[in-house]
Amino acid sequence: MLFFATVYVVEGIGQGRVGILYQPINHYLKEIGWTPLEVTAYLALFNFAWVIKPAYGLLSDFVPLFGLRRKSYLIVASVLAAASYAWVARLSAPAEFAPLLVFTSYAMAMASTLCGALLAENGQRFGLSGAFVNQQWLWFYIAVMASSLAGGELVQHLTALGSLQAAAAIAAVAPVAMLLATVYLLDEERIPINRTEMLRTLKGTVAALTSRRLYLVAAFLFLYTFAPGFGTPLYYHMTDELKFSQSYIGILGSIASAGWIVGALWHRWFLATMSTKSQLYLSIVLGTLSAASFLLLHGEVSAAIVNFANGVALMIGTISTLTLAADHCPSRAEGFAFAGLMSIMNLADVFSANVGAFLYEKVFDNQLAPLIVVSAASTAVAFVLVPLLRLDGRKATGRPA
Repeated sequence: MLFFATVYVVEGIGQGRVGILYQPINHYLKEIGWTPLEVTAYLALFNFAWVIKPAYGLLSDFVPLFGLRRKSYLIVASVLAAASYAWVARLSAPAEFAPLLVFTSYAMAMASTLCGALLAENGQRFGLSGAFVNQQWLWFYIAVMASSLAGGELVQHLTALGSLQAAAAIAAVAPVAMLLATVYLLDEERIPINRTEMLRTLKGTVAALTSRRLYLVAAFLFLYTFAPGFGTPLYYHMTDELKFSQSYIGILGSIASAGWIVGALWHRWFLATMSTKSQLYLSIVLGTLSAASFLLLHGEVSAAIVNFANGVALMIGTISTLTLAADHCPSRAEGFAFAGLMSIMNLADVFSANVGAFLYEKVFDNQLAPLIVVSAASTAVAFVLVPLLRLDGRKATGRPA
C-alpha cells in the first residue's frame, strides 16, 4: 500500500496531462498565440505513450530484466523521467522540449503500466483490487491537488516560460521518490527466462486475447470514457470570458482534486461493499450530473462547487472502471491485459479531448454550453451498456470471471 501511494504521488506530480506542468504548458502555449485546438493537438502527442501501454506490459510479462518482471523496468523509468524533466527545464521552444516531454510520457506510462500489473497480480491474489485502486488514485489526486496549487502560483508570479521551466525542474525531483520506493519497498521474486516460464506467460496472453468477456469489458470502457471533453476549452473560457486569475484557476484544479480525494474516501467507507455493477450505474449517474453542472459555472463560487462535485463523481467512476478491469486480467498476463484495457481508456480520452476541442472551435463557435450538453449526454449513454457486461450483483472479489 505504501509503494502504491508513493508511485502514484510521483505520477500525480509528473504526468504532463494533470501534474504540475499542466497549467504552465497550457498558459505558455496560449501566450504565444496558439488556439485551443492547436494546444489540444500538441498535448495529444504525449498521449501516444499511454495508448501503447500493452507493449510495456507485454515486454515485462515476457522478458524479465535482470530476472525481475517489474522492479528493474521501474528503476529505468524513474531515471528516464528525472533526466528528461531536468533537461526540459533548460529549454524555451515548444519544438525543443516536445521530444523530451514525449520521453517523460513514456517513462510515466511505463511506470503506470508496471504498477497496474502489480495491482492486478496482488489484487486477484488477495481479493483487494478495489482497495488497491482506491489507494493509488487517492494519493494520485492528493499529489494533483498540490500540483495544481503550485502550478497556478508559478503561472501567476513568473513569466510564461519561467513558470514552465520551474514546473519542469520540480517534476524532475519527483521520480527520485519512485526510484527509492522501488528499491526499498518492492520485493519481487526473480524469474529466470526459460521455456517453461515463457510458455506460462504465452498461455496467459493467449487467454487474454481470446477472452470474449475481456473484449466486452474493453468495449464498455472505451464507450464509457469517450465523451467530448472540454478541459482545454474550459481553461480558455475561464481565462478569457470569466477573467479568472491564473492563481485561482490553479486553486480550482486543487479543489477538483480535493473532490477526487473525498470520492476515494467515500468509496472506501461507504461504497466498497457495493457490487461492481451497482458502482458502475452510480458512477454514470454522478458523471452525467457533474458534467451538466458546468452549465451553472458563472463565477468563482460556482466554479469551485462544480469542480469539487466533478472530482467526486470522476473518482467514483475511476475506481469502478479500474476495478472492473483488474478483475478480468488472466494470470501471468496481468501487465499486458491491464495495460491493454487502460490503453483503450487512454485512446478514448485522446479522442474525447480532440473531438471536444474541434466541436468547441469549429462547430459551436467557441461557445462552451453546447459542448457541455453533448458531453453530459454522451456520458449518460453508457448507462444502457452496463447490462451487456453480464455482471452479477456480488461484490467484486478480485478474481477474474
